[in-house]
Amino acid sequence: MLDNESIQDYHLNILNIANAFESLGEKVSEEKFVRKIHRSLPKRFGMKVTAIEEAQNISSMKVDELKGSFQNFELIVDNRTEKKGKSIALTSSTENDVVLGDYVDNEDL
Repeated sequence: MLDNESIQDYHLNILNIANAFESLGEKVSEEKFVRKIHRSLPKRFGMKVTAIEEAQNISSMKVDELKGSFQNFELIVDNRTEKKGKSIALTSSTENDVVLGDYVDNEDL
């Protein structure tokens, strides 16, 4: 999976690979695909991969379950980064603004 690729696009690539294997007469198990997906995800999914591995039995997971879980994680992360990028700093000014200098008192250290 590429760093800028979405889970949906990656899932479509995985389905194409599965179909190619089937057309060649080789059926790849769901468990094998799930394990390969886990190993091929970029670092941004590291937390989720670890959580899934610890909380669930990977050998019984389906690719579609995994896709749904990662899509949900991707949406949450994307929403959080959008909110961080849109934050607005508020400023105020008064007639008697006090300017703080770079003075550091050694007693405070």
